[in-house]
Amino acid sequence: MEKFCEDICVEPENIIMLVLAWHLEAAKMGYFTKDEWLGGMTVLECDCTERLKGKLDYLRSELNDAVAFKNIYRYAFDFARDTNQRSLDMDTATSMLALLLGRTWHLFPVFHQFLEQSKYKGLNKDQWYNVLEFSRTINTDLSNYDEDGAWPVLLDEFVEWQKTRSASRLPYITNKREGERKLTAETKQLT
Repeated sequence: MEKFCEDICVEPENIIMLVLAWHLEAAKMGYFTKDEWLGGMTVLECDCTERLKGKLDYLRSELNDAVAFKNIYRYAFDFARDTNQRSLDMDTATSMLALLLGRTWHLFPVFHQFLEQSKYKGLNKDQWYNVLEFSRTINTDLSNYDEDGAWPVLLDEFVEWQKTRSASRLPYITNKREGERKLTAETKQLT
């Protein structure tokens, strides 16, 4: 696999390799079977490394297509999961989430921190799928999060954890007038 990555000038951990694996319908991470390779290269209309290198921009562009990205994201769960396991272990899950959402989801660093300190040892498929939906629909300040929604407990706990962390921080005040306005608003909430 390393030689192949060298030949197409792509690092093995580059997200493009995941997109390529999705096109090949590869069952396991780290290698492609002959049938997967031939089938995928036929679909991509590539018969040599130079043609595949010419398709890298196309593969990269699929990450910007919401439907294709959702399919790649969902594919990644089974692709990265150990054959005998029903869930992704937490190290693999956080690595794959970083690869898939780390560049685009502003809350990812906070979510990653939550996962590292949480009781969870892995993510099941429902949790995995819902993390993508959460990242796409919930505001960074969590203001539109519905506690009564059908989110997995993992995400309920993340929101509670983040809100507790945010509440424990002192508000940043840029000037005296803003400070007086915030103090007045907070006082009104208490009465």
